[in-house]
Amino acid sequence: MAIKRIAVLTSGGDAPGMNPAIRAVVRMSLALGLEVIGVERGYQGLMDADFHPLRLRDIGGILGRGGTILESARAEEFKTETGQRKALHNLNKAGIDGLIIIGGNGTHQGAYALSKLGFPLVTIPSTIDNDLCFTDVTLGVDTALNTVLDAIDKIRDTASAHQRAFLIETMGRNSGYLALMGGIAGGAEIILIPEAPLTPEQVLEGIQAQYALGKAHSIIIVAEGYKPGTQAVYAYLRAHEQECGFTVRMTILGHIQRGGRPTAAERILATRLAVAAVENLTAGHTGLMVGLVGNKIQLTDLAQVVSCHKGVDLQFFDLANTLEFGRDKMLRTAALPVADLPRRNGGGSKTMPRVPEEM
Repeated sequence: MAIKRIAVLTSGGDAPGMNPAIRAVVRMSLALGLEVIGVERGYQGLMDADFHPLRLRDIGGILGRGGTILESARAEEFKTETGQRKALHNLNKAGIDGLIIIGGNGTHQGAYALSKLGFPLVTIPSTIDNDLCFTDVTLGVDTALNTVLDAIDKIRDTASAHQRAFLIETMGRNSGYLALMGGIAGGAEIILIPEAPLTPEQVLEGIQAQYALGKAHSIIIVAEGYKPGTQAVYAYLRAHEQECGFTVRMTILGHIQRGGRPTAAERILATRLAVAAVENLTAGHTGLMVGLVGNKIQLTDLAQVVSCHKGVDLQFFDLANTLEFGRDKMLRTAALPVADLPRRNGGGSKTMPRVPEEM
């Protein structure tokens, strides 16, 4: 069947790069003589038949905008066969021949369900957690990492001025990617992630070791999904503040990580993936995700995508610890009695005595 009209939607958590992807889908489709339909509010819009045409003027100025002009929404009903068949009915009624879906883990589960009902579609991976398999990087990651890095740099300024230990919480309920890579890029002293959790006691030992080295601050990056959690570590360190060498503060970055102007790398990635999605959809290659592996476009069957979860590469976690403490030195240094920990040069007035996306 020749494809003449395609639709595009964004689903799950918004991410920088979604708008550049929408723009590229529309421009590439129009270049191929196709009609493009925008679906508002993700899968909820499919079930509500919330469709409208997307023309060149509709995508003007969105290349540098965060978020998604098509919006997103929770759609619990789409997890049911009834909801999926309602969406299928609306797509067929509107004369839509194919669909491009942009989103993360939960979004891909929904796309796979719709694909199994026989509707032609191609997906584009988009999640700041970077936890989808079969792609080196997902839309949103580069911009979110730069947001985290900017926050680390600024917090370090004030931490050093007041000799403080700062816990900085990043997003990542099931993945420590943002915390790990942001921590490495920002030179964090300690990184707490779900995949390699340290205890509050170990965190305290690490802070003591850094104070012993004469540092003026300690930056601890905590992934949202780390257990026992940022608040628990903060409470423990506050209760043992006299043993730290630093006063302790906490910052939760929150949804600031989802917003912001997409970086150059983000815009280029979004454009490449979106163009590949349109080309493969019109060529009849459907039920696939377009990813980037080794800087080349890779197509992967959705059945494989939804059955795989990508965790962080713990070699990077080991690298971060080696660069900060050296091999096997953290506990030995931290074992010094608090009173014997050396002062920072220059003294100072202070005394011692860290689900899948929704559809």
